[in-house]
Amino acid sequence: SLVLPADKLLAFSLPFTKCCQETGLLMVVKCRQENTALKDCLVGYYSDPLFYEECKAEYLKQREEYRATGIKKKRQKLTSNA
Repeated sequence: SLVLPADKLLAFSLPFTKCCQETGLLMVVKCRQENTALKDCLVGYYSDPLFYEECKAEYLKQREEYRATGIKKKRQKLTSNA
């Protein structure tokens, strides 16, 4: 399974989510700082060659299993202990 630290991701996604919920339609303007921080965190992981290779290997493994069995594997959801 992939090694994206959920705690670090939640540290950026929770403030963004809260901002969006509190501001409604104005989130495009008012939540820019939180959105930028979240994007920077994600881009940092997705531009890491080691993480990319882990993602690719996991995808290829799941694709191979699907092709062999015809059964889709359910995706894991990030859960928060907050």
